Amino acid sequence: MTSKRKARCKEVFGYPISIFFIIVNEFCERFSYYGMRAVLVLYFKYFLRWDDDLAISIYHTFVAFCYLTPILGAIIADSWLGKFKTIIYLSIVYAIGQVAMAVSAIHDITDSDRDGSPDNLTFHVVLSMAGLLLIALGTGGIKPCVAAFGGDQFGDHQDKQRRTFFSVFYLCINGGSLLSTIITPILRAQDCGIHSKSKCYSLAFGVPAALMAVSLVVFILGSGMYYKTKPEGNIMLKVSKCIGFAIKNRYRHRSRKYPKKEHWMDWAEEKYDKLLIAQIKIALRVLLLYIPLPMFWTLFDQKGSRWTLQATTMDGNFGSIVIQPDQMQTINPILILTLVPIMDSLVFPLIKKCGLHFTPLKKMTVGMILAALAFVCAAVIQLQIDKTLPVFPSASQSQLKFLNMGNTPITVEFPENQLNLAASEEYFKFESDQITVLIGNPPVSKIVSLTKGQRQTLLIPSAINDEWQLASDLIYKPQEGNNEIRFINGMSTPVTVSSAAGHYGEIEPLHYSNYSEIKNGRATFTLQSGSQSCEYSKDFGFGGSYTFFIPSTLTFGPNCQESITESVDIKPNSVHMALQIPQYFLITAGEVMFSVTGLEFSYSQAPSNMKSVLQAGWLLTNAVGNFIVLIVAEIAKLPKQWTEYILFASLLVAVSIIFSIMASFYTYIDPTAIEAEFKKKELQKSKEMEKRDSVSSDDEDKKYVQTSM
Repeated sequence: MTSKRKARCKEVFGYPISIFFIIVNEFCERFSYYGMRAVLVLYFKYFLRWDDDLAISIYHTFVAFCYLTPILGAIIADSWLGKFKTIIYLSIVYAIGQVAMAVSAIHDITDSDRDGSPDNLTFHVVLSMAGLLLIALGTGGIKPCVAAFGGDQFGDHQDKQRRTFFSVFYLCINGGSLLSTIITPILRAQDCGIHSKSKCYSLAFGVPAALMAVSLVVFILGSGMYYKTKPEGNIMLKVSKCIGFAIKNRYRHRSRKYPKKEHWMDWAEEKYDKLLIAQIKIALRVLLLYIPLPMFWTLFDQKGSRWTLQATTMDGNFGSIVIQPDQMQTINPILILTLVPIMDSLVFPLIKKCGLHFTPLKKMTVGMILAALAFVCAAVIQLQIDKTLPVFPSASQSQLKFLNMGNTPITVEFPENQLNLAASEEYFKFESDQITVLIGNPPVSKIVSLTKGQRQTLLIPSAINDEWQLASDLIYKPQEGNNEIRFINGMSTPVTVSSAAGHYGEIEPLHYSNYSEIKNGRATFTLQSGSQSCEYSKDFGFGGSYTFFIPSTLTFGPNCQESITESVDIKPNSVHMALQIPQYFLITAGEVMFSVTGLEFSYSQAPSNMKSVLQAGWLLTNAVGNFIVLIVAEIAKLPKQWTEYILFASLLVAVSIIFSIMASFYTYIDPTAIEAEFKKKELQKSKEMEKRDSVSSDDEDKKYVQTSM
């Protein structure tokens, strides 16, 4: 009946029309999920203003829930609603969650002072957490249903088309991931807002929300063409009950007077079919191998959190294009689409020709080692980044540098130091609250009060006896790869500074402007004093802080740029993002070896009715891996990021050794052959019982006849 029903479905080039709706649905859904996830950790850090540890903790908690909810989705689909209704209902939940995320990122809702940042963070946090919970339920709930629902559309005569469908389906997943991780970071980097401008996280979340709505509409449009199977009961529940009964029964018969069983699952024979018990035994052998696997996902999923934050401290200028920190994740789907066919058609066949028995479990072990090496690379790069980062004062220290606003160099003396300067690039550390500074010849003595935990610049006027000013400097690295700039006016008349990026206001004589944010790239500033003007241009990198001094000798005109003095308060990022490519290559090669091979191994070793059980187990390893990130980071509390990378790499190497030992004891089987043999024995046993019953019946008939005679 099933084959006939499928055979009547309309086809195009031998494929059911319905699968085209499913493929478009999957592409849009994956775009929605990966696009939102690409900018998520930066949203936590820069919009909600959480620190790195909290942002990463919530990120990995969300990812973990995304891999826990597929079990719930599978149970709902198989036991109650069926795949079609489950996809529809949970997609609605999913879309609502994406819309909630987009709304939570609109800063104007609570930006009452219109400074470009939200004032009531509680509203945004609550709405975003509710949105993430709905997204986790939606994306996880439909995950086990969509691919299986697509497979249901094919008849028994369409095995080749079904295999092609799954290949295209996998391509859509990576295609959606690739495009979204390119596009949403670009949207995030834009400035948008109603009353004030800020980074456009609302648009970065809004486009994925729109794609999820499109995904839902496309799926519903194909409703009349789908073949929809009815719920047949969830095998996971049946397996869980059988295992539970075996454990309970074994506990009841723990006394020595009861005979031992060959396997503890044999205690379920009183209630459950022997074939089911044999299938569970096969599945448990594979699930046992899953125990060490979460550690791989612990490292793998940090490319969307720790590695993205690492990229924010790097230089993303690739010449004609500028790469956003969250766009570096696009390397993973690009390499996946490249490495999978290369591995399958070239590397693995070459290894086989060399006579090496490269089993699936050996491939998975190699994948774990490659992921560990990726984190070693990340640690090496982090060491290079740390060398370029500024050292800010502790709570018991203060830092001070000097700027000479006069036209001639002066001598500055202060505790244990003497300088001849126009302006000092170097910050000096002080433990005391006050220092005595001697300037000029004959020296003029001044007592300067410092603020603990702060960086300051002492502005020394050309007339030493005039008022000395202390300007507060930044004590944080400019965020999101932007720069912070300010101007100091050493002239005797007010100066107005403006640029295409914004207006910096009028600066009074011998005063300074506040810091203002500016993007990387070339910027031109217009300085005006009365009717006179000056054009000053500079190329900005990523993450620098600058003070520009306008001297009293400035001559307005075409050559005025040479007179303006630049002081670098915080050096820009100098370690290039391209250095992250090796670690992305290693982690992706590890994914191909580990994830793709692991899925293939699980499918080949699973009994015919246990495929979904092992799929649920596989997804569970990913969820546990994300929870391990939280546990290890919380327990370790390492002060340096590179040491945390090394810790994770070491843990994965240790786990891979344990896994390789476990794998050496594993014997590869053919579950189909075992099931067939088991069914054959059961059939023979059934025939023998029927034969005995027949003989017994004949004997009874003979006795009856003799008695009658």
